[in-house]
Amino acid sequence: MNTSPTRWWQDAVVYQVYVRSFADGDGDGIGDLAGLRAHLDHVAALGADGIWLNPHYASPQRDHGYDIADYFAVEPAYGTLEDFRGLVRDAHERGLKVLLDLVANHCSQDHEWFRAALAAAPGSPERARFHFCDGRGADGELPPNNWSSIFGGPAWTRTTDADGRPGQWYLHIFDPSQPDFDWSHLEVAQMFEDVLRFWFDQGVDGFRVDVAHGMAKHPELPDWPCREDGTSDYNAHMWNQPGVHDIYRRWRALADSYAPERELMFVGEVWVPEVSHLAEYLRPDELHQAFFFDLLLQQWDGTSIRGAITRGVEQSSATGTPATWTLSNHDVPRTVTRYGTTRDPQAASNGDPIASARTRGEVDLESGTRRARAAILMLLALPGSVYLYQGEELGLPEVYDLPDEARQDPIFFRSGGEEVGRDGCRIPMPWTEDRPTFGFSGDADVDPWMPQPDLFGKYAVSAQEQDASSTLALYRAALRARRTYASGELEWLDTGDQAVLAFRRGAMVCVVNTGTTAYQLPQQWGQARVASAELVDGHLPPDAGVWLS
Repeated sequence: MNTSPTRWWQDAVVYQVYVRSFADGDGDGIGDLAGLRAHLDHVAALGADGIWLNPHYASPQRDHGYDIADYFAVEPAYGTLEDFRGLVRDAHERGLKVLLDLVANHCSQDHEWFRAALAAAPGSPERARFHFCDGRGADGELPPNNWSSIFGGPAWTRTTDADGRPGQWYLHIFDPSQPDFDWSHLEVAQMFEDVLRFWFDQGVDGFRVDVAHGMAKHPELPDWPCREDGTSDYNAHMWNQPGVHDIYRRWRALADSYAPERELMFVGEVWVPEVSHLAEYLRPDELHQAFFFDLLLQQWDGTSIRGAITRGVEQSSATGTPATWTLSNHDVPRTVTRYGTTRDPQAASNGDPIASARTRGEVDLESGTRRARAAILMLLALPGSVYLYQGEELGLPEVYDLPDEARQDPIFFRSGGEEVGRDGCRIPMPWTEDRPTFGFSGDADVDPWMPQPDLFGKYAVSAQEQDASSTLALYRAALRARRTYASGELEWLDTGDQAVLAFRRGAMVCVVNTGTTAYQLPQQWGQARVASAELVDGHLPPDAGVWLS
């Protein structure tokens, strides 16, 4: 494994910023680049090595930035290109790398290319940049194939011709407002190379690649076999097609062309049926990293968690690429809520693995908070890099009880309200304890773009900074200790109890108790350096974690 110190991303801790919900700098109720710049010291004080921004590009915001209308412009609600350059400068001055989100599977229906395609005739060069097809049935009234959208319903929408008659269909594996590019078209590949160069030249250090397993489709767009109930599993005609690897080889060569002056990188959002499939994306001339989501999908169970960590370490060893761990992001319920939710054990869905993390049930928030605090010590002790989602350092819970009129996630609307979607983990951050916006919009008396519950006040940064036992204090202490104690390969230790996990990395031992009884810590493992809960006579309580050295 190449452990050159210039390869900063190998063991970095990256803080994910959902710009719209992080901080509002101009008092209009929407998070922006000015707000982020004003709070960069919070990220730096946390101990992160970099930030990853969810899409900041010009967008009609139907899916809050994952529907991009202009890849070369900043969303006006967030600021200007000059504001962005200032953000990069400010971040670099604090030693923070800057990663952007790259959404290359699809664009917005407002993108100039798609508007031109709708105005053009079937078979035109404009339509060749997307997947336009004639429908099936006597009058083309049926979709071209049986593929389903991740957001619910068919993955096809029919167009209307200039004369008002129904026309061809176009493919969208997400919302109809997000048409998929046809990556077999050379103009598509060229445009995205231009996009990469443009933002690299603005000083960014890398990209997180959205749905990195989805850009290439089976060239014949055939039906995918369904189950007897009409549902489908992981559609291998739509996902993980061989053509994606040609894309990443070109991108890797482009990023490497900036060396040795700059160390640029890509991290992929890759959902594949088997962990072993990740290796194909991590070859030396493709992506630098791919998120290891297997750990995120596990319930609070020692055996399951150990299995996921083992698979991640084995994948890392096989590819020579450090694992990329995370327990949260903008697509799944908050960790404290997930770990506090009572649900039947279930395997991850192959069709939409992340859906298993959204399973609802009765929530014990106190239990979930204890477990999430223990889990962060486990996560930060693992070898490799870690991605933290904003607000997790405050222990924010998922907000489920939003009124229907406040919801904005396309999943909610496409499912007819059956799925509440992802709005609950995107609620604006609380910075102070006071209304009207808990400091999100400073002193402005405005309604934030998404309502904040009253309970957010007690989670505010200002409140937790005064409490040495707060979750924020735990995160800061753990990130400091990580630099001192967490190094070397992972070695599992025998605890005599499957509910208790213990592993050594160098001089540090991490112990996590997922069981229901306290665990006596062996004295030879060392003294406690950071703990998620108070130790009693050398015993680690249930739902707690500790670092020993």
